[in-house]
Amino acid sequence: MQNNTTTKLLNQNKMKQTAVQMVFSDLESKYPSIFNMFTQDGRDFVNHFHKYLAIEKQQLSDAYNHDRPNLCAYTEGTAFEEYHQETFKKS
Repeated sequence: MQNNTTTKLLNQNKMKQTAVQMVFSDLESKYPSIFNMFTQDGRDFVNHFHKYLAIEKQQLSDAYNHDRPNLCAYTEGTAFEEYHQETFKKS
């Protein structure tokens, strides 16, 4: 069951960002110094937590491909990449 805050976030987001991307956007707006790439702390933070975007992307790929069992290996990869670019990448 979703609460009002979750429902509002989902409606505002319209799947433009993944949950991890939303967390990073919120963190960046509230704590911009931790994303400052001109400082060692900023570089360390971004480099350390960037791995979670890759993990999330793999999870999305696995779920996407699970629902499409008849895709060949080549189509499977390119179809997901197109879907991911269109759905979650900022313009």
